[in-house]
Amino acid sequence: MQTTSELETIVDRIVATLKHKNEVRDITLQRSREMIRFCANSIRATHRHEFGAAAALLTQAQEAAAQMIEEVREFPDLYYAGYVQDATKELAEAAITLAVVNHEPLPEPEALHIEYAAYLNGLGEATGEMRRYALDAMRRDELETAEWLLSVMDDVYTSLVTIDFPDALTDGLRRTTDLVRGVTERTRGDLTTTVQEHKLQAALREFENRLSSDTI
Repeated sequence: MQTTSELETIVDRIVATLKHKNEVRDITLQRSREMIRFCANSIRATHRHEFGAAAALLTQAQEAAAQMIEEVREFPDLYYAGYVQDATKELAEAAITLAVVNHEPLPEPEALHIEYAAYLNGLGEATGEMRRYALDAMRRDELETAEWLLSVMDDVYTSLVTIDFPDALTDGLRRTTDLVRGVTERTRGDLTTTVQEHKLQAALREFENRLSSDTI
């Protein structure tokens, strides 16, 4: 049997470690909330066509991510607890959305320091933002922009649907892929309706012009 002094030494060491781990956990939660806020504001700025502000907010989110990952690196169980992956997924979504609407190359997961599963889920969720951007384009009669965004959404779905691994490895990617399919099909339907309305309006204008010419 170990002496009381030895037992106290062991317990004190464990308590000190747990205290430090709890401090890291608190800081990590704070960083993750900061990241999610920066990413949400970046996406909002993107939809407002404030691309400079969107990029600046995205930089802040990346800096928060780098700090968070460095702080939690020594505790893998905290890193994979869920909130870190959720926050980095938001970062992927914001970065991909900004890149797509600006016709820029997609950011690499390694460049963003994001795990592959979080990146893929962020890619899938970015299609929701693409749909929103496409609907705004339709309202502005910018049908080419909407058609291009739909083609990107199609490409995302085509890529994600080929990934067939257990959810434990992909963090529920199948569900995200199903959502991408639904979002893409709804956007296709909205765009088809809008295009048909434009064709009908053009045909009516042409008919009215002919009628006016015949009257003259």
